[in-house]
Amino acid sequence: MRLGYFIMPMHPEERSCTDTLHEDREAIILADKLGFHDAFVGEHLTEKTENVTNSLLFLATLISDTKTIKLGTGTTNLSQQHPVIIASNSAMFDHIAKGRFILGISAGALPCDAEALGNLDQDRQKMFAECIDVILAIWERDPPYNIDFPDNRYKVTVEKMRDAAIGRGHLYKPYQKPRPEIVGTVVAPFSKGVIQMGKRDFHPLSANFLFSKWLPSHWANYAEGKKQVGQVADSADWRIARTIFVADDEATAKRYGRDDMNSPYRFYWKQLTYKMMKAKRHVIFKFDQSEPDSAITEDRVLDNLVIYGTVNSVVDQILRLREQVGDFGELVYAGMDWVDEKLTKRSMELMASEVMPRVNAAIAREGKAAQVV
Repeated sequence: MRLGYFIMPMHPEERSCTDTLHEDREAIILADKLGFHDAFVGEHLTEKTENVTNSLLFLATLISDTKTIKLGTGTTNLSQQHPVIIASNSAMFDHIAKGRFILGISAGALPCDAEALGNLDQDRQKMFAECIDVILAIWERDPPYNIDFPDNRYKVTVEKMRDAAIGRGHLYKPYQKPRPEIVGTVVAPFSKGVIQMGKRDFHPLSANFLFSKWLPSHWANYAEGKKQVGQVADSADWRIARTIFVADDEATAKRYGRDDMNSPYRFYWKQLTYKMMKAKRHVIFKFDQSEPDSAITEDRVLDNLVIYGTVNSVVDQILRLREQVGDFGELVYAGMDWVDEKLTKRSMELMASEVMPRVNAAIAREGKAAQVV
């Protein structure tokens, strides 16, 4: 099982944007040194607690300061830019990074962003679908392109102004062939979008926002999408994000990971609970869709969505998660604000150097036992 990293990111409003941007860069540089496989960074335009407005631009600052970690948009919001811009900028990034690039995609769920851009009344899911179709067509075709799909607002051609003699009218293709890995973040239980991911060989990243009970529905739908195109789903392509804090002792783990009113984990989930309730997407915090909203409390969310403890405790919790949801290829560690820099870095170090090796050793033993049987 691989180890990945994800930040929205989310910081208290009173913190300096300058400081938090550099803090988030430092976290990914550390993740690279510790051997994390990839790092995903989210983006929003109008959220004061979330400081990255363009994940691709932010990640570009990390190419030269990292060595092996893959850099993924988490996500590029496709309703917010023209597909020619996204395709061209992503291709250029892929060349600069020499293939250490993952294109994470979503529609862009924040209504306030949409209002600022003037498309609040638009069907952003439709814009998302239209945009990705055109991005892929740009990467698959040669000039003059003539991309004109039925019922798609985006039409792309360079036929009138192209001058092949001097290379004019050329849109760059990515470094990776035929294209970079494309990852879609999944939040809703039973998301039908995951079926489409399976059909198109996009890979799902199940968000750390929802109770683990709902995670198997993502895999079932992804496998169904693969089946519809005559393929078999590979669990190595499924990423699951979880909020994790590892400490050297149980008391510190419980205090910093849950109980302390200044805990970055408590701050994070207080923010997310409010935002999901406001957006009416809070079913992710329920064990049953018929549960009343009053069942959702801050402590209940923390108890079910934060894995905290010593190395042995966290290993046991991850293995129980795997028993509950089935095999998956990557555990994505969600980054938090640095209330305590030392504890934050220590958690990442323990996760990479002790937790994951023990998890993978247990998985290997399980595999050998299954072969014997």
